[in-house]
Amino acid sequence: MKKYLAEMVGTMVLVLMGCGVAVSLGCDPVGNIPAVVGTALAFGLAVVAMAYTIGGISGCHINPAITLGCLLAGRMNAKDACLYMVFQVIGAFIGSALLACLVCNVDGLTGTGANDLQQGVSAMGGLIAEAVFTCVFVLVVLGATSKTNGATNNFAGLAIGLSLVLVHLVCIRYTGTSVNPARSIAPAVFQGGSALTNLWIFIVGPFIGAMCAAGIWKLISCPKCEAGE
Repeated sequence: MKKYLAEMVGTMVLVLMGCGVAVSLGCDPVGNIPAVVGTALAFGLAVVAMAYTIGGISGCHINPAITLGCLLAGRMNAKDACLYMVFQVIGAFIGSALLACLVCNVDGLTGTGANDLQQGVSAMGGLIAEAVFTCVFVLVVLGATSKTNGATNNFAGLAIGLSLVLVHLVCIRYTGTSVNPARSIAPAVFQGGSALTNLWIFIVGPFIGAMCAAGIWKLISCPKCEAGE
């Protein structure tokens, strides 16, 4: 139970800090580039912080797409994967609820940092973006945490956090960057509107990307090395 609770706390922090910065800075991928950079850094730093806080307890997935990738890569069982995802979503709702409480008490702030298609981006374009960039992100996670990395495994949290910053900088113009279904579900439920209508994109896309990443990792990794043989 402790590892599930750790995932809940970690996801809560990710959503509260990442989405909180997006709302506070008024993140606009076209009209407010400094806020885009700030938002990207916030999500990346939140992952780094949680990686070194709960990584030794649960592995710090705090993302159903990462959990799916680890499941398909043979690093965890189906029961743990399902419970990880459930507690990640619960944590995201707690983080979004806290953010919603803050926002409603401050003049001029609105929303909960929900993902949505940006201006001129089609549903297919958004789906492709989420799948591609989630694939890249999950592949980094699988590689950085692999036993084949030896001593560099100690820096996995930093590598994963920086890769999330990079993914945000590229993808935020298209979808606001999710690559994490839990991060999208809770804010969309609180915010409603088109964010809720388009929510399926931010669930299906990341899961497709995670499956692709697991497949790529199986192709390029050494099974015996992964097992520590």
